[in-house]
Amino acid sequence: MADTPKTPDFEQALAALEALVEKMEDGDLSLEASLSAFEQGVKLTQECQRALGEAQQRVQVLMQQDGATRLVPFADTGDSPG
Repeated sequence: MADTPKTPDFEQALAALEALVEKMEDGDLSLEASLSAFEQGVKLTQECQRALGEAQQRVQVLMQQDGATRLVPFADTGDSPG
């Protein structure tokens, strides 16, 4: 069996993404370094989204096992930027 590289867990990916954003916001990177950081950030974002999707599926399975099949989305608290 071939060894496959282990993907970072959600917390590690999120921390790496936050560090990349801070680095890019400083404005000290060259264009090439900025593009590379952006590319890495996209990959980390996808990893975070995948991990969150898996967590949501696990919650749904647990709720169905408990007999509580009615899922209610989280309320929008208005804390999100934009």
